[in-house]
Amino acid sequence: MSFPPDFPAPLTFADSDKSPLSIRAKALVFVDARSRQLRERAEALAGNGQPLLILGETGTGKELLARYIHRHSERAGLFVAVSCAAISPQWGEAELFGHAAGAHVGAGSSRAGWFGSANGGTLYLDEIADLSRSLQSKLLAALETREVYRVGASQALPVDVRLVAASSIDLARAVAAGTFDERLYAYLCDGQLLFPALRQRVGDILPLAEYFLGIHASRLGLTIPSISPAAQAVLEAHRWPGNTRELESVIHFALLLAGNAEIGPEHLELPGIA
Repeated sequence: MSFPPDFPAPLTFADSDKSPLSIRAKALVFVDARSRQLRERAEALAGNGQPLLILGETGTGKELLARYIHRHSERAGLFVAVSCAAISPQWGEAELFGHAAGAHVGAGSSRAGWFGSANGGTLYLDEIADLSRSLQSKLLAALETREVYRVGASQALPVDVRLVAASSIDLARAVAAGTFDERLYAYLCDGQLLFPALRQRVGDILPLAEYFLGIHASRLGLTIPSISPAAQAVLEAHRWPGNTRELESVIHFALLLAGNAEIGPEHLELPGIA
């Protein structure tokens, strides 16, 4: 499998990014026509600084796309990735906006928070619908006023943060259900990017499989094996409910089973394969 002549080399992210991403998330491999259209739209929106909303199923690679946008935005600050599901309900405001020294027990010194860390750069909020309604409102206020109040502080601090949010659920339905702030949704929805599921961009499956083979074979000290035509057909026919994340797992396990031998259907742990 080879990339089209006009397809750039996969974008890789250096370890110096201090990213929590797995091996899976070290490169964008966009070969399918739908993926390439997405990349072009992302590049077109990258430089204008507006907030963006990336919608797509879990495991598609939304954070990768957000990093790609940050790299093309020429913003000098950091890319800061935050999982909203991991934000503490009790200390969420302090985590996002920071706190002043003495703001609460154990706060011996001030803390910048995620907004402060991303000042001049990009703040990526994964699964933004997991924020509480209260935090959604405070997030919108910070974005609109371009300033934040640290918990326990009396003065606002100016911030220059570009927000890229992501969600695997339909936020319009969440608004209708009353679980997502309508104003925040309106603020985000002008810059939407839809990341198609892997089953909708079949042209990416084999290039991604070969990419993962190369990464994991190198890590294991193995020669990169080929994928038999029969196995290729199985990979392209699978629905991939877990998307790119599932594909990496399947390829990694197939490599462990096959070693340096050609990967056949018998090495693929997929439903319907004996």
